[in-house]
Amino acid sequence: MAGRFEQRPTRTTVRGGHVVVPGSVPEPRGAAAGGGGGGGGGGLTREWVPPWPLDLGLVLGPLRRGPADPTFRATPDGSVWRASLTPVGPGTLRVSLRAGVVRGQAWGPGAEWLLDRLPLLLGEADDPDAFEPRHRLVALTRHRRPGLRLTRTGLVLESLIPSVLEQKVTTDEAYRAWRLLVRKYGVPAPGPVQGRMFVMPEPRVWSLIPSWEWHRAGVDNKRASTILRAVRVARRMEEAVAFDPVAARERLEVVAGVGPWTSAEVVQRSHGAADAVTVGDLHLPGIVGFALAGDRDADDSVMLGLLEPYAGQRHRAARLILLSGRTPARRHPKMPRGDIGLL
Repeated sequence: MAGRFEQRPTRTTVRGGHVVVPGSVPEPRGAAAGGGGGGGGGGLTREWVPPWPLDLGLVLGPLRRGPADPTFRATPDGSVWRASLTPVGPGTLRVSLRAGVVRGQAWGPGAEWLLDRLPLLLGEADDPDAFEPRHRLVALTRHRRPGLRLTRTGLVLESLIPSVLEQKVTTDEAYRAWRLLVRKYGVPAPGPVQGRMFVMPEPRVWSLIPSWEWHRAGVDNKRASTILRAVRVARRMEEAVAFDPVAARERLEVVAGVGPWTSAEVVQRSHGAADAVTVGDLHLPGIVGFALAGDRDADDSVMLGLLEPYAGQRHRAARLILLSGRTPARRHPKMPRGDIGLL
């Protein structure tokens, strides 16, 4: 029975890039965005022609934090919408792809910043040609996914905070916390989104969230405290964008509670770090071990050994493995979802 329905995305499948963006359709004239149609009027516009195949769902998919992420939306017209807190203020970006031409529309104080960095967001700085498949499974997946490139947002906190929320809990718990906190303490996204999207709170607003609101959102004191420490040094965190991924991870891990798992998850998105393989993950070592060696019980050391031939491109290799769909069958019941807000 379950095979008749599409599976809900888990953290690992989202990291692999499984976000469905409907196929291209003729863009309706004068359509409004609130109902999932076209881009509406106003705002700034930029067109760009990428000299490579591009799949918006694969490139931007890792930026979505669950199906109901208030900062991310894929609409039936084939567009992807993002609400971001840029260095110059809130901004909403709509990206669509028609006949090989990318069209970006942006609203709000951060509109120009978002459009200036549109090519980087869509993988301009990535170099997939540097990747050489060493396994048949990886080679086949790469061949079937020519539109995969690694995004580079140029923003640290927007990836750091939800990554901290994902520490040591189920995806449902983490996504729920992100959704509740952003909707309650963020600001409505600018542009024709009719209050359906929100920009995440500014660092000062995060620092003022009362302890009981963290509790209601299901966030324990350890994760909340890590976020509070990070937003107190928000400027220093965002400065890491100018560093190479290794140095950026060192900067992030200065904050107590931010370890290798979290820093890798951040630079994969903020820097497009092709080699930032995630260690300390509950599922990834077993998936990589099973796909490459038939070892579903692989740990981090085994996974890193299997990925050694991809040195410099280990994150890309892991994403391709996740996208291959070759994962071990579940042996145990799904981890029960908890909610400390009920206590």
